[in-house]
Amino acid sequence: MKTSEFLSILQQHQDKSLLFEYTKDQFVGANYHITEVKNITVDSVDCGAGTDFWKETVVQLWESPKEIGKRDFMSVYKALSILKKVDRIKPMQKDAEIKFEYSNDNFHTAQLYVDDYTLDEKQLTLKLSVEKTDCKAKETCGVEPTSTTSAVETEACCSPESGCC
Repeated sequence: MKTSEFLSILQQHQDKSLLFEYTKDQFVGANYHITEVKNITVDSVDCGAGTDFWKETVVQLWESPKEIGKRDFMSVYKALSILKKVDRIKPMQKDAEIKFEYSNDNFHTAQLYVDDYTLDEKQLTLKLSVEKTDCKAKETCGVEPTSTTSAVETEACCSPESGCC
């Protein structure tokens, strides 16, 4: 989801609570805060010597230990006002992918993509997901596309004679 689409959805549903489902049926606690908004520029080289460049918006979510047991989630209105303030200070790239950085005691720190969202009378719920790492230079490295990467494929991509970096 692009940052502009996310902001547009917030703008349209300011009267709702904002929830984040970080994995199926697991939600960021109601005690969350938006602690940082990052404008990230990625300028990369992959294992096949291919270059890439893109921008991301990363919103960090943090659960306050002082508010454990809080039942009321942040309103979309409040989240939108935080993001508007950030945008005035450090303008967000509206065409950049938006991600949410989050972790808790049972979930590793990850930057999560917006897979989907749902609406009901009271809530806007963003359904987040982890994007798996992948070899971006499969063709250059001679890696066959499969649903999972085996040790043989990793060796082919990363061995000195593979043609990769």
